[in-house]
Amino acid sequence: MDIRPEEVTSIIKKELEKYQVRMRLESVGTVLQVGDGIALVHGLDDVMVGELVQFPDNIIGIVFNLEEDSVGIVIFGEEKNIREGDTVKRTGKIAQVPVGDAMIGRVVNALGKPIDGKGPVPTNKYRPVEARSPNVVQRQPVKEPLQTGIKAIDSMIPIGRGQRELIIADRQTGKTAIAIDTIINQRGKGVYCIYVAIGQKMSNIVAVAEILKQHNAMEYTTIVSASSRASASLQYLAPYSGTAIAEELMYSGKHVLIIYDDLSKHAQAYRQLSLLLRRPPGREAYPGDIFYLHSRLLERSAKLSDELGGGSITSLPIVETQAGDITSYIPTNIISITDGQIYLESDLFYAGVRPAINVGLSVSRVGGNAQTKAMKQVAGRLRIDLAQYRELLTFTQFGSELDKTTQIQLARGERMVELLKQNQYEPLTFSRQTMILYAGINGFLDDLPVASVRRFEQEFYVFMDNSFPQIEREIFQKAVFTDTLKESLNNAIAKFKIQFKPEKI
Repeated sequence: MDIRPEEVTSIIKKELEKYQVRMRLESVGTVLQVGDGIALVHGLDDVMVGELVQFPDNIIGIVFNLEEDSVGIVIFGEEKNIREGDTVKRTGKIAQVPVGDAMIGRVVNALGKPIDGKGPVPTNKYRPVEARSPNVVQRQPVKEPLQTGIKAIDSMIPIGRGQRELIIADRQTGKTAIAIDTIINQRGKGVYCIYVAIGQKMSNIVAVAEILKQHNAMEYTTIVSASSRASASLQYLAPYSGTAIAEELMYSGKHVLIIYDDLSKHAQAYRQLSLLLRRPPGREAYPGDIFYLHSRLLERSAKLSDELGGGSITSLPIVETQAGDITSYIPTNIISITDGQIYLESDLFYAGVRPAINVGLSVSRVGGNAQTKAMKQVAGRLRIDLAQYRELLTFTQFGSELDKTTQIQLARGERMVELLKQNQYEPLTFSRQTMILYAGINGFLDDLPVASVRRFEQEFYVFMDNSFPQIEREIFQKAVFTDTLKESLNNAIAKFKIQFKPEKI
Protein backbone atom coordinates (compact mmCIF):
# COMPACT_ATOMS: atom_id res chain seq x y z
CA MET A 1 0.00 0.00 0.00
CA ASP A 2 1.52 3.33 -1.08
CA ILE A 3 1.41 6.25 1.34
CA ARG A 4 1.18 9.55 -0.49
CA PRO A 5 2.86 12.47 1.30
CA GLU A 6 0.19 14.95 0.10
CA GLU A 7 -2.56 12.97 1.85
CA VAL A 8 -0.63 12.85 5.12
CA THR A 9 0.04 16.59 4.88
CA SER A 10 -3.65 17.40 4.26
CA ILE A 11 -4.77 15.25 7.22
CA ILE A 12 -2.24 16.94 9.52
CA LYS A 13 -3.43 20.38 8.31
CA LYS A 14 -7.08 19.51 9.03
CA GLU A 15 -6.22 18.24 12.50
CA LEU A 16 -4.20 21.39 13.20
CA GLU A 17 -7.15 23.57 12.12
CA LYS A 18 -9.43 21.71 14.52
CA TYR A 19 -7.02 22.09 17.43
CA GLN A 20 -7.83 24.89 19.85
CA VAL A 21 -5.63 26.07 22.66
CA ARG A 22 -7.61 25.81 25.88
CA MET A 23 -5.96 27.89 28.51
CA ARG A 24 -7.36 27.90 32.02
CA LEU A 25 -6.27 30.22 34.78
CA GLU A 26 -6.53 28.83 38.30
CA SER A 27 -6.03 30.79 41.48
CA VAL A 28 -3.96 28.62 43.80
CA GLY A 29 -2.24 29.06 47.12
CA THR A 30 0.27 27.22 49.28
CA VAL A 31 -0.31 25.90 52.81
CA LEU A 32 1.99 27.70 55.25
CA GLN A 33 0.72 26.12 58.45
CA VAL A 34 -1.97 23.57 59.42
CA GLY A 35 -3.34 22.25 62.71
CA ASP A 36 -6.47 22.09 64.93
CA GLY A 37 -8.77 22.29 61.90
CA ILE A 38 -7.22 25.57 60.69
CA ALA A 39 -4.91 26.21 57.71
CA LEU A 40 -2.96 29.40 56.91
CA VAL A 41 -2.54 29.71 53.14
CA HIS A 42 -0.38 32.09 51.10
CA GLY A 43 -1.18 33.14 47.54
CA LEU A 44 -4.99 33.15 47.24
CA ASP A 45 -5.05 36.88 46.45
CA ASP A 46 -8.55 37.14 44.96
CA VAL A 47 -10.44 34.71 47.23
CA MET A 48 -13.70 35.80 48.95
CA VAL A 49 -14.75 35.42 52.60
CA GLY A 50 -17.05 32.42 52.89
CA GLU A 51 -15.75 30.85 49.66
CA LEU A 52 -15.01 27.12 49.56
CA VAL A 53 -11.45 26.06 48.70
CA GLN A 54 -10.08 22.63 47.84
CA PHE A 55 -7.13 20.89 49.48
CA PRO A 56 -5.52 17.64 48.20
CA ASP A 57 -7.66 14.44 48.59
CA ASN A 58 -10.83 16.50 47.90
CA ILE A 59 -10.80 17.98 51.40
CA ILE A 60 -12.89 21.16 51.53
CA GLY A 61 -12.32 24.29 53.61
CA ILE A 62 -14.05 27.65 53.99
CA VAL A 63 -12.30 31.03 53.98
CA PHE A 64 -12.68 32.84 57.32
CA ASN A 65 -9.87 35.40 57.59
CA LEU A 66 -8.33 37.65 54.94
CA GLU A 67 -4.93 38.87 56.17
CA GLU A 68 -2.38 41.02 54.29
CA ASP A 69 -0.11 38.13 53.36
CA SER A 70 -2.19 35.02 54.12
CA VAL A 71 -5.70 33.59 54.27
CA GLY A 72 -7.18 31.78 57.32
CA ILE A 73 -9.17 28.71 56.28
CA VAL A 74 -11.38 26.46 58.42
CA ILE A 75 -11.11 22.83 57.29
CA PHE A 76 -14.15 20.54 56.99
CA GLY A 77 -12.96 17.00 57.50
CA GLU A 78 -9.68 15.32 58.39
CA GLU A 79 -6.64 17.58 58.31
CA LYS A 80 -4.03 14.84 58.89
CA ASN A 81 -3.43 14.40 55.12
CA ILE A 82 -2.72 18.12 54.60
CA ARG A 83 0.94 19.15 54.73
CA GLU A 84 2.90 22.39 54.56
CA GLY A 85 3.52 23.30 50.93
CA ASP A 86 0.35 21.60 49.63
CA THR A 87 -1.54 23.40 46.87
CA VAL A 88 -4.95 24.92 47.66
CA LYS A 89 -7.38 25.78 44.83
CA ARG A 90 -10.29 28.20 44.69
CA THR A 91 -13.67 26.69 43.79
CA GLY A 92 -15.54 29.95 43.14
CA LYS A 93 -18.47 28.57 45.19
CA ILE A 94 -19.82 29.46 48.61
CA ALA A 95 -20.85 26.80 51.16
CA GLN A 96 -24.18 25.20 50.27
CA VAL A 97 -26.27 22.22 51.38
CA PRO A 98 -28.78 19.96 49.60
CA VAL A 99 -32.39 20.98 50.30
CA GLY A 100 -35.93 20.00 49.32
CA ASP A 101 -38.59 17.49 50.31
CA ALA A 102 -36.07 14.63 49.99
CA MET A 103 -34.37 15.88 53.18
CA ILE A 104 -37.50 15.22 55.27
CA GLY A 105 -37.20 12.13 57.46
CA ARG A 106 -33.40 12.02 57.14
CA VAL A 107 -30.49 12.40 59.57
CA VAL A 108 -27.69 14.42 57.97
CA ASN A 109 -24.42 16.03 59.06
CA ALA A 110 -23.61 19.74 58.93
CA LEU A 111 -22.70 19.50 55.22
CA GLY A 112 -26.08 17.88 54.40
CA LYS A 113 -24.57 14.41 53.83
CA PRO A 114 -26.76 11.55 55.13
CA ILE A 115 -25.52 9.63 58.18
CA ASP A 116 -28.60 7.44 58.75
CA GLY A 117 -27.53 4.54 56.51
CA LYS A 118 -30.43 5.05 54.08
CA GLY A 119 -28.28 5.93 51.08
CA PRO A 120 -27.81 9.26 49.28
CA VAL A 121 -30.42 12.04 49.40
CA PRO A 122 -32.18 12.13 45.97
CA THR A 123 -32.17 15.89 45.37
CA ASN A 124 -30.46 18.27 42.96
CA LYS A 125 -31.51 21.43 44.81
CA TYR A 126 -28.95 23.36 46.85
CA ARG A 127 -29.08 26.51 48.96
CA PRO A 128 -26.22 28.59 50.41
CA VAL A 129 -25.81 28.07 54.15
CA GLU A 130 -25.58 31.83 54.66
CA ALA A 131 -28.44 33.90 53.24
CA ARG A 132 -30.01 37.30 53.83
CA SER A 133 -32.97 37.36 56.18
CA PRO A 134 -36.33 38.59 54.81
CA ASN A 135 -36.69 42.39 55.04
CA VAL A 136 -39.55 44.28 56.69
CA VAL A 137 -41.70 44.40 53.53
CA GLN A 138 -41.33 40.64 52.98
CA ARG A 139 -42.64 39.83 56.46
CA GLN A 140 -46.01 39.96 58.15
CA PRO A 141 -46.89 40.07 61.87
CA VAL A 142 -46.92 36.85 63.89
CA LYS A 143 -50.59 35.98 64.37
CA GLU A 144 -51.01 32.21 63.90
CA PRO A 145 -50.44 30.01 66.96
CA LEU A 146 -47.86 27.24 66.91
CA GLN A 147 -49.21 24.81 69.52
CA THR A 148 -46.60 23.07 71.68
CA GLY A 149 -49.15 20.77 73.32
CA ILE A 150 -47.79 21.86 76.73
CA LYS A 151 -50.48 23.50 78.90
CA ALA A 152 -48.14 25.88 80.74
CA ILE A 153 -46.64 27.24 77.50
CA ASP A 154 -49.74 27.44 75.29
CA SER A 155 -51.72 29.19 78.04
CA MET A 156 -49.14 31.65 79.45
CA ILE A 157 -46.16 31.88 77.05
CA PRO A 158 -47.78 31.37 73.63
CA ILE A 159 -45.61 30.79 70.56
CA GLY A 160 -46.68 31.95 67.08
CA ARG A 161 -45.58 30.86 63.62
CA GLY A 162 -42.58 32.99 62.68
CA GLN A 163 -41.58 33.70 66.29
CA ARG A 164 -38.21 33.08 67.97
CA GLU A 165 -38.69 31.82 71.52
CA LEU A 166 -35.62 31.02 73.62
CA ILE A 167 -35.60 28.00 75.97
CA ILE A 168 -33.08 28.76 78.71
CA ALA A 169 -32.07 26.75 81.79
CA ASP A 170 -29.31 24.83 83.53
CA ARG A 171 -28.36 21.38 82.24
CA GLN A 172 -30.72 18.45 82.87
CA THR A 173 -33.83 20.54 83.58
CA GLY A 174 -35.99 19.53 80.61
CA LYS A 175 -35.01 21.93 77.79
CA THR A 176 -34.76 19.26 75.08
CA ALA A 177 -37.91 17.57 76.46
CA ILE A 178 -39.96 20.70 75.67
CA ALA A 179 -38.49 20.82 72.14
CA ILE A 180 -39.25 17.12 71.47
CA ASP A 181 -42.81 17.44 72.83
CA THR A 182 -43.35 20.42 70.50
CA ILE A 183 -42.11 18.37 67.51
CA ILE A 184 -44.39 15.44 68.43
CA ASN A 185 -47.35 17.84 68.74
CA GLN A 186 -46.93 19.03 65.11
CA ARG A 187 -48.14 15.69 63.74
CA GLY A 188 -50.99 16.30 61.30
CA LYS A 189 -50.67 20.11 61.54
CA GLY A 190 -48.68 20.64 58.32
CA VAL A 191 -45.57 21.89 60.15
CA TYR A 192 -42.18 20.47 59.13
CA CYS A 193 -39.58 20.19 61.90
CA ILE A 194 -35.78 20.47 61.87
CA TYR A 195 -33.79 19.48 64.94
CA VAL A 196 -30.20 20.79 64.91
CA ALA A 197 -28.00 19.03 67.48
CA ILE A 198 -24.81 21.02 68.21
CA GLY A 199 -22.14 19.52 70.45
CA GLN A 200 -24.49 16.88 71.89
CA LYS A 201 -23.34 13.38 72.79
CA MET A 202 -24.01 11.00 69.89
CA SER A 203 -26.01 8.76 72.27
CA ASN A 204 -28.36 11.70 73.00
CA ILE A 205 -28.89 12.40 69.27
CA VAL A 206 -29.65 8.69 68.63
CA ALA A 207 -32.10 8.72 71.59
CA VAL A 208 -33.92 11.78 70.15
CA ALA A 209 -34.18 10.09 66.72
CA GLU A 210 -35.58 6.92 68.33
CA ILE A 211 -38.20 8.85 70.35
CA LEU A 212 -39.32 10.72 67.22
CA LYS A 213 -39.58 7.41 65.31
CA GLN A 214 -41.68 5.85 68.09
CA HIS A 215 -44.14 8.76 67.88
CA ASN A 216 -44.17 8.75 64.03
CA ALA A 217 -42.62 12.23 64.06
CA MET A 218 -39.64 11.44 61.80
CA GLU A 219 -42.11 11.50 58.85
CA TYR A 220 -41.97 15.32 58.93
CA THR A 221 -38.62 15.90 60.70
CA THR A 222 -34.99 16.35 59.59
CA ILE A 223 -32.16 15.95 62.11
CA VAL A 224 -28.95 17.90 61.43
CA SER A 225 -26.24 16.39 63.61
CA ALA A 226 -22.93 17.97 64.65
CA SER A 227 -22.14 15.87 67.70
CA SER A 228 -19.47 16.54 70.31
CA ARG A 229 -17.05 14.34 68.36
CA ALA A 230 -17.49 16.47 65.20
CA SER A 231 -14.96 19.23 64.58
CA ALA A 232 -15.60 22.80 65.78
CA SER A 233 -15.98 23.87 62.12
CA LEU A 234 -18.91 21.46 61.60
CA GLN A 235 -20.51 22.50 64.92
CA TYR A 236 -20.25 26.12 63.75
CA LEU A 237 -21.82 25.32 60.36
CA ALA A 238 -24.70 23.05 61.56
CA PRO A 239 -27.33 25.69 62.54
CA TYR A 240 -26.81 27.61 59.28
CA SER A 241 -27.21 24.37 57.28
CA GLY A 242 -30.40 23.54 59.19
CA THR A 243 -31.77 27.02 58.49
CA ALA A 244 -30.99 26.69 54.76
CA ILE A 245 -33.02 23.43 54.68
CA ALA A 246 -35.84 25.25 56.51
CA GLU A 247 -35.74 28.26 54.14
CA GLU A 248 -36.34 26.08 51.09
CA LEU A 249 -39.57 24.86 52.72
CA MET A 250 -40.55 28.35 53.94
CA TYR A 251 -40.16 29.92 50.49
CA SER A 252 -42.33 27.07 49.13
CA GLY A 253 -45.19 28.36 51.34
CA LYS A 254 -44.73 25.74 54.07
CA HIS A 255 -44.47 26.15 57.85
CA VAL A 256 -41.29 25.01 59.61
CA LEU A 257 -40.24 24.64 63.25
CA ILE A 258 -36.46 24.63 63.82
CA ILE A 259 -34.77 23.80 67.12
CA TYR A 260 -31.14 24.75 67.81
CA ASP A 261 -29.88 22.50 70.64
CA ASP A 262 -27.92 24.35 71.81
CA LEU A 263 -26.47 27.76 70.92
CA SER A 264 -24.12 27.85 73.96
CA LYS A 265 -22.08 25.04 72.37
CA HIS A 266 -22.34 26.82 68.99
CA ALA A 267 -20.82 29.97 70.54
CA GLN A 268 -18.04 27.89 72.13
CA ALA A 269 -17.22 26.26 68.77
CA TYR A 270 -17.04 29.70 67.13
CA ARG A 271 -14.84 30.99 69.96
CA GLN A 272 -12.48 28.05 69.41
CA LEU A 273 -12.21 28.78 65.67
CA SER A 274 -11.73 32.52 66.28
CA LEU A 275 -8.96 32.04 68.84
CA LEU A 276 -7.15 29.56 66.57
CA LEU A 277 -7.38 32.14 63.76
CA ARG A 278 -5.86 34.69 66.21
CA ARG A 279 -8.83 37.03 66.14
CA PRO A 280 -8.78 39.46 69.09
CA PRO A 281 -10.69 38.01 72.09
CA GLY A 282 -13.28 40.10 73.94
CA ARG A 283 -15.49 39.41 76.95
CA GLU A 284 -15.16 35.79 78.21
CA ALA A 285 -12.65 35.32 75.32
CA TYR A 286 -15.48 35.43 72.76
CA PRO A 287 -14.69 37.38 69.56
CA GLY A 288 -16.26 40.80 68.98
CA ASP A 289 -18.78 39.54 66.40
CA ILE A 290 -20.36 36.85 68.63
CA PHE A 291 -23.64 38.82 68.76
CA TYR A 292 -23.75 39.02 64.95
CA LEU A 293 -23.10 35.26 64.79
CA HIS A 294 -26.51 34.55 66.37
CA SER A 295 -28.47 37.60 65.17
CA ARG A 296 -27.87 36.79 61.49
CA LEU A 297 -28.96 33.20 62.19
CA LEU A 298 -32.15 33.94 64.17
CA GLU A 299 -33.28 36.85 61.97
CA ARG A 300 -33.82 34.32 59.17
CA SER A 301 -36.87 33.05 61.12
CA ALA A 302 -39.94 34.93 59.90
CA LYS A 303 -43.56 34.82 58.83
CA LEU A 304 -43.47 35.70 55.14
CA SER A 305 -46.02 37.99 53.51
CA ASP A 306 -48.91 36.46 51.55
CA GLU A 307 -47.31 37.67 48.27
CA LEU A 308 -44.33 35.38 49.02
CA GLY A 309 -46.54 32.42 49.90
CA GLY A 310 -47.12 33.04 53.62
CA GLY A 311 -44.60 30.37 54.75
CA SER A 312 -42.86 30.63 58.11
CA ILE A 313 -39.87 29.50 60.15
CA THR A 314 -40.43 29.37 63.92
CA SER A 315 -37.24 28.87 65.90
CA LEU A 316 -36.72 27.54 69.41
CA PRO A 317 -33.07 28.22 70.26
CA ILE A 318 -31.86 26.50 73.44
CA VAL A 319 -29.23 28.03 75.73
CA GLU A 320 -27.63 26.41 78.77
CA THR A 321 -26.93 28.55 81.84
CA GLN A 322 -24.51 27.99 84.71
CA ALA A 323 -26.15 27.97 88.17
CA GLY A 324 -29.25 29.73 86.79
CA ASP A 325 -27.32 32.86 85.75
CA ILE A 326 -29.26 34.36 82.83
CA THR A 327 -27.21 37.58 83.02
CA SER A 328 -24.04 36.04 81.56
CA TYR A 329 -22.77 37.01 78.11
CA ILE A 330 -24.33 34.52 75.65
CA PRO A 331 -27.75 34.25 77.40
CA THR A 332 -28.22 38.05 77.48
CA ASN A 333 -27.16 38.32 73.82
CA ILE A 334 -29.71 35.75 72.68
CA ILE A 335 -32.47 37.08 74.99
CA SER A 336 -32.08 40.45 73.25
CA ILE A 337 -32.38 38.84 69.78
CA THR A 338 -35.41 36.60 70.46
CA ASP A 339 -39.11 37.42 70.95
CA GLY A 340 -39.28 36.03 74.47
CA GLN A 341 -37.92 33.21 76.60
CA ILE A 342 -39.10 30.13 78.50
CA TYR A 343 -37.02 29.95 81.69
CA LEU A 344 -36.86 26.58 83.43
CA GLU A 345 -35.88 26.62 87.10
CA SER A 346 -33.82 23.87 88.73
CA ASP A 347 -35.56 24.22 92.12
CA LEU A 348 -38.99 23.72 90.53
CA PHE A 349 -37.69 20.75 88.53
CA TYR A 350 -36.34 19.01 91.63
CA ALA A 351 -39.58 19.81 93.49
CA GLY A 352 -41.47 17.74 90.89
CA VAL A 353 -43.00 20.66 88.93
CA ARG A 354 -42.42 19.53 85.35
CA PRO A 355 -42.17 21.33 82.97
CA ALA A 356 -40.32 23.51 85.51
CA ILE A 357 -41.35 26.85 84.00
CA ASN A 358 -40.68 29.98 86.06
CA VAL A 359 -43.70 32.14 85.18
CA GLY A 360 -42.09 35.33 86.48
CA LEU A 361 -38.97 35.20 84.27
CA SER A 362 -40.63 33.62 81.22
CA VAL A 363 -42.27 35.88 78.66
CA SER A 364 -43.61 35.87 75.11
CA ARG A 365 -43.29 39.25 73.41
CA VAL A 366 -45.85 38.23 70.81
CA GLY A 367 -48.31 37.34 73.57
CA GLY A 368 -52.01 37.02 72.89
CA ASN A 369 -51.53 37.62 69.15
CA ALA A 370 -50.34 34.02 68.92
CA GLN A 371 -53.28 32.55 70.86
CA THR A 372 -56.71 31.34 69.85
CA LYS A 373 -59.59 33.40 71.24
CA ALA A 374 -60.76 30.43 73.33
CA MET A 375 -57.40 30.15 75.09
CA LYS A 376 -57.28 33.93 75.66
CA GLN A 377 -60.76 33.84 77.22
CA VAL A 378 -59.81 30.98 79.56
CA ALA A 379 -56.19 31.69 80.48
CA GLY A 380 -56.16 35.51 80.38
CA ARG A 381 -55.64 35.84 84.15
CA LEU A 382 -53.74 32.61 84.77
CA ARG A 383 -50.29 34.18 84.64
CA ILE A 384 -51.16 36.95 87.15
CA ASP A 385 -52.97 34.48 89.45
CA LEU A 386 -49.94 32.16 89.54
CA ALA A 387 -47.56 35.06 90.19
CA GLN A 388 -49.79 36.24 93.09
CA TYR A 389 -49.95 32.67 94.44
CA ARG A 390 -46.13 32.44 94.51
CA GLU A 391 -45.98 35.79 96.34
CA LEU A 392 -48.59 34.71 98.91
CA LEU A 393 -46.76 31.44 99.41
CA THR A 394 -43.72 33.30 100.76
CA PHE A 395 -45.92 35.05 103.37
CA THR A 396 -47.42 31.77 104.63
CA GLN A 397 -43.94 30.69 105.69
CA PHE A 398 -44.10 33.28 108.50
CA GLY A 399 -47.00 31.32 110.05
CA SER A 400 -49.40 34.26 110.35
CA GLU A 401 -53.17 33.64 110.29
CA LEU A 402 -54.75 34.03 106.87
CA ASP A 403 -58.15 35.45 105.96
CA LYS A 404 -60.62 33.35 103.93
CA THR A 405 -59.93 35.11 100.60
CA THR A 406 -56.20 34.40 100.90
CA GLN A 407 -56.88 30.78 101.84
CA ILE A 408 -59.08 30.36 98.71
CA GLN A 409 -56.36 31.98 96.56
CA LEU A 410 -53.69 29.67 97.96
CA ALA A 411 -55.89 26.58 97.52
CA ARG A 412 -56.63 27.43 93.90
CA GLY A 413 -52.99 28.32 93.15
CA GLU A 414 -51.81 25.00 94.59
CA ARG A 415 -54.27 23.08 92.40
CA MET A 416 -53.38 25.09 89.28
CA VAL A 417 -49.67 24.34 89.78
CA GLU A 418 -50.58 20.65 90.02
CA LEU A 419 -52.83 20.92 86.96
CA LEU A 420 -50.05 22.50 84.84
CA LYS A 421 -47.77 19.52 85.46
CA GLN A 422 -47.52 17.31 82.39
CA ASN A 423 -45.84 14.02 81.52
CA GLN A 424 -43.19 13.95 78.82
CA TYR A 425 -44.22 12.86 75.28
CA GLU A 426 -47.91 13.51 76.09
CA PRO A 427 -48.78 16.77 74.30
CA LEU A 428 -52.44 17.86 74.46
CA THR A 429 -54.72 19.36 71.82
CA PHE A 430 -55.63 22.98 72.51
CA SER A 431 -59.32 22.02 72.96
CA ARG A 432 -58.42 19.64 75.80
CA GLN A 433 -56.13 22.23 77.33
CA THR A 434 -58.86 24.88 77.34
CA MET A 435 -61.42 22.50 78.90
CA ILE A 436 -59.24 21.44 81.84
CA LEU A 437 -57.86 24.98 82.40
CA TYR A 438 -61.45 26.29 82.38
CA ALA A 439 -62.29 23.79 85.13
CA GLY A 440 -59.30 24.82 87.24
CA ILE A 441 -59.54 28.60 86.81
CA ASN A 442 -63.28 28.64 87.57
CA GLY A 443 -62.85 26.83 90.90
CA PHE A 444 -64.21 23.38 90.02
CA LEU A 445 -61.12 21.74 91.54
CA ASP A 446 -60.93 23.87 94.71
CA ASP A 447 -62.64 21.22 96.87
CA LEU A 448 -60.51 18.33 95.56
CA PRO A 449 -57.41 17.08 97.41
CA VAL A 450 -54.25 18.14 95.54
CA ALA A 451 -53.27 14.47 95.17
CA SER A 452 -56.45 13.83 93.12
CA VAL A 453 -55.96 16.64 90.57
CA ARG A 454 -53.87 14.67 88.02
CA ARG A 455 -56.22 11.67 88.15
CA PHE A 456 -59.20 14.02 87.82
CA GLU A 457 -57.65 15.41 84.62
CA GLN A 458 -57.05 12.00 83.01
CA GLU A 459 -60.51 10.64 83.86
CA PHE A 460 -62.14 13.94 82.78
CA TYR A 461 -60.78 13.55 79.22
CA VAL A 462 -62.17 10.00 79.00
CA PHE A 463 -65.56 11.15 80.36
CA MET A 464 -65.75 14.03 77.85
CA ASP A 465 -64.82 11.73 74.94
CA ASN A 466 -67.54 9.25 75.90
CA SER A 467 -70.35 11.54 77.10
CA PHE A 468 -69.85 15.02 75.56
CA PRO A 469 -67.61 14.72 72.45
CA GLN A 470 -69.48 17.59 70.76
CA ILE A 471 -68.09 20.11 73.31
CA GLU A 472 -64.44 19.40 72.43
CA ARG A 473 -65.36 19.33 68.74
CA GLU A 474 -67.05 22.74 68.98
CA ILE A 475 -64.08 24.30 70.82
CA PHE A 476 -61.72 22.93 68.15
CA GLN A 477 -63.84 24.18 65.23
CA LYS A 478 -64.92 27.60 66.54
CA ALA A 479 -61.87 28.35 68.77
CA VAL A 480 -64.05 30.65 70.88
CA PHE A 481 -66.11 30.25 74.08
CA THR A 482 -69.72 31.30 73.62
CA ASP A 483 -72.15 31.58 76.56
CA THR A 484 -73.93 28.41 75.39
CA LEU A 485 -70.62 26.53 75.23
CA LYS A 486 -69.67 27.72 78.73
CA GLU A 487 -73.03 26.52 80.09
CA SER A 488 -72.63 23.11 78.41
CA LEU A 489 -69.08 22.76 79.79
CA ASN A 490 -70.21 23.80 83.31
CA ASN A 491 -72.93 21.10 83.23
CA ALA A 492 -70.50 18.48 81.92
CA ILE A 493 -67.90 19.24 84.64
CA ALA A 494 -70.63 19.18 87.35
CA LYS A 495 -71.86 15.76 86.13
CA PHE A 496 -68.32 14.38 86.10
CA LYS A 497 -67.62 15.66 89.61
CA ILE A 498 -70.64 13.72 90.93
CA GLN A 499 -69.19 10.40 89.74
CA PHE A 500 -65.49 11.19 90.46
CA LYS A 501 -64.16 9.65 93.68
CA PRO A 502 -61.20 11.63 95.06
CA GLU A 503 -58.57 10.15 97.36
CA LYS A 504 -59.43 10.29 101.03
CA ILE A 505 -57.24 12.64 103.01
